[in-house]
Amino acid sequence: MDQTDTGAATFFDAHQRATVAAAMARMIPTDDAPGAAEAGTIDFLDRYLSGTDYVYATPDGSGFETLTGRRRDAWRRRVEQVRERYVAGVRALDAAARELGGDFVDLDPADQDRVLRRVERPEGREEEADLARSQVTLYGAPVETALQQTSAEIDLGFVPLLALHTRQGFYSDPVYGGNRDHVGWQVIGFPGPASLAEVHQGRYTTIDYFATNPVHPGTEA
Repeated sequence: MDQTDTGAATFFDAHQRATVAAAMARMIPTDDAPGAAEAGTIDFLDRYLSGTDYVYATPDGSGFETLTGRRRDAWRRRVEQVRERYVAGVRALDAAARELGGDFVDLDPADQDRVLRRVERPEGREEEADLARSQVTLYGAPVETALQQTSAEIDLGFVPLLALHTRQGFYSDPVYGGNRDHVGWQVIGFPGPASLAEVHQGRYTTIDYFATNPVHPGTEA
């Protein structure tokens, strides 16, 4: 784990960070609305890959749980596998980009899109199928609530993994390092809670955003 000048935990070196940030910016580009760059999705990912200190936010949103024993060891192994996927992915992006005249970060957006497609295809997988499978696990896992619930994360190819983390960094609670200034929530018109404490103390609910009929059948007055 490294530390930036601001004290934030990081994993990527400067070139890796710039490359992944540029790739994320192609996943959710900036147009008439903020994109991955404005939401700070790279900060979300860089901190997650720094170790096991930012996996489980405490219920009051004041910090993160300290993992110990087998839970810590299991998460450490998972993070190490994801790190390896990203290091290899950055190399693959640059190798493909050099055929077009430079490193990935040097290319224009259209060529960056071409490189991402080229790197994704040799995986022999469909990106959306991978994402759908991982998200079913993510939102349906009965084990415990965390930043990353899904064991499918470590089974994803580089490009689908990048897409998944970009989405998570864009829409997750800002306590995890992304969704800067709530821009991800603003894009979809979701006000969100002021803090995780509001949610855990029952003072905030998302039912109005997910239920077409928020009153349970049979309980109407």
